[in-house]
Amino acid sequence: MTEAAPQDARPAAAEEDDGFLASLAVYLRPRVLIVILLGFSSGLPLALSGATLTIWMAEAKVNLGTIGLFALVGVPYNFKFVWAPLVDALDVPLLGRWLGRRRGWLVFTQLLLAVAIAWLGFQDPVLAPWHVALGALLVATASATQDIVVDAFRVESLETREQAAGMAGYVAAYRVGMLASGAGVVLLVAWFEVLGAPHADVWFYGYLAAALMVGVGLVASLLATEPAGEPVISHEVNVFRRIAQTAAGAFGAFLSRRSAIAILAFVVLFKFCDAFAGVLTGAFVIDIGFDKAAYAGIVKGVGFAAALLGGFAGGMIARALPLSTSLWIAGVLQMASNLVFSWQAWVGVDLGALTLTIVVENFTGAIGTVIFVAYISALCGDRAHTATQYALLTALAAVGRTFLASGAGFIAEETGWIAFFAVTALAALPGLALLAYLQARGHFRELAGAGR
Repeated sequence: MTEAAPQDARPAAAEEDDGFLASLAVYLRPRVLIVILLGFSSGLPLALSGATLTIWMAEAKVNLGTIGLFALVGVPYNFKFVWAPLVDALDVPLLGRWLGRRRGWLVFTQLLLAVAIAWLGFQDPVLAPWHVALGALLVATASATQDIVVDAFRVESLETREQAAGMAGYVAAYRVGMLASGAGVVLLVAWFEVLGAPHADVWFYGYLAAALMVGVGLVASLLATEPAGEPVISHEVNVFRRIAQTAAGAFGAFLSRRSAIAILAFVVLFKFCDAFAGVLTGAFVIDIGFDKAAYAGIVKGVGFAAALLGGFAGGMIARALPLSTSLWIAGVLQMASNLVFSWQAWVGVDLGALTLTIVVENFTGAIGTVIFVAYISALCGDRAHTATQYALLTALAAVGRTFLASGAGFIAEETGWIAFFAVTALAALPGLALLAYLQARGHFRELAGAGR
């Protein structure tokens, strides 16, 4: 599944025949609306086990080293390809018989998400950090499984001419879901504090509200129709053998490429500088003296708008320029944006400076994400293994956010914020070096030839 391919593949004549109003009307089709609502559900959990959780822990005075280690709860996003074939082959008991394979898995993961989110909010980061880690891990696992099912449901439900609109709406709704669980929950917690709710309870109320928001995806799943043409898997089939064969085929096809190891290393390292800095952005804003309201209003509010504009700009760059040139632009912008945080640490508590910093970071980060997703999508050209290879590559891309960035808190404690963000900028250099190597090896010419 790619974000760029459906749009590129659509004939120009079809766009001319549809007209502007018809192009807008596609967003009102029931199938597309369902996908948009599922986008909200997919975006909702990420901040609850990530940025919002770090704000909660920073406010509770948990040390930075521990906060940085909590990046490891994102491990399920790295390994979701392991159980993706299992989700593709088996029905959820009872729910699968009642709703169908895809909708059964959707409802199951959303119910699991709601319970895990509420349970996480009930914990105490200071008194029970291991319970918090377990809750965050459960949220991430349910979220990663939901992503697998939503991706499959989206591809199988939408017609070819609906794919571009469905993906655009999905991405926008995904960001709204992240905003709701990020700024929304933080603002809600601050509001409960203003109302005089016990300080020990306000984060539970915030996470309980987030658990209720899962109802958006649950309603969408119940209103949806099961995709047509679902493959029938015989009960005599050895599911574990099928999983092994699928994974081996996907790995084998990819590793047969020229410069395959360099490509995989590039996928891991290209967004690393962004992830390295991003894992402590929330803790940084609180630590230098800003309050939760400033974080929610600027980091999540203004940053949200900048990210949407950055996504649009990234799409324009990717369409207008060669892929290698686009990746160079994205890589340099990501590197430079981290240095803006060093400037912010030097300036200190200044709302105007924070606004500029967050706008730059979100705008450039969104450009990088859109262009990088276009690159990953271009790598998945083998239709027999597209879904598995895409899951593998996105999992590798998340390595920087989880394993490699997990020591960020210890580095920040040793260096201070100004030097820390300078170090994160330098972390972009290995990825750029690999980009130069792949370009010299003709990798991007091969991709362009395969896409024709």
